[in-house]
Amino acid sequence: MQFSLFSKGVLLGGGVWELVLDQLNRKARSKVGKSNSPSYGIIDAQSVKTQYASDERGIDGGKKVKGHKRHIIVDILGNLLHIQVHAANISDTKAACDVFERTSEKYPSINAYSGDAGYRGTAVTFVKEALNMTLHISMKIKDGWAVLPKRWVVERTFAWLNNFRRLAKDFEILPATSENMIRIAMIKLTVAKCV
Repeated sequence: MQFSLFSKGVLLGGGVWELVLDQLNRKARSKVGKSNSPSYGIIDAQSVKTQYASDERGIDGGKKVKGHKRHIIVDILGNLLHIQVHAANISDTKAACDVFERTSEKYPSINAYSGDAGYRGTAVTFVKEALNMTLHISMKIKDGWAVLPKRWVVERTFAWLNNFRRLAKDFEILPATSENMIRIAMIKLTVAKCV
């Protein structure tokens, strides 16, 4: 497999892991007969404990976790489209606005998103008014347990990532380093899909 990192103006500094992952995602999508660019994104967040005194550290009161929150958007196949790590005390609905905006800039082919009930309110309004798209909210089934359509895809991606010991907790000090560790893990997973 050949990557043209230098033709895109990216040197061995910033953005290399993201560029490699993006090219692998295109290859994985075309291998299963999908178009190179996704048309639908699924968002979710995961709060993780930090090991050291990391930058942007906070407490997620609902989950009782002191550390970082990982926001990811995946396509319908579970390929990572965007990752953003920030303090755990920032609510999902507020932090998601920046995540949606960056993903929409990177993938203009996306027409709509899906999220859980934690993204009601500000995120729905932002996606509708600022991005002129729709954010579908999956509601929980009241009586018992059930698989929610499309929601399981992003949960499966988190499960894949949790298999990496380095990602069990957030050992990194900088959020940008945490983001790159997740990209590296996804590169490994995506290469396996492409082979």
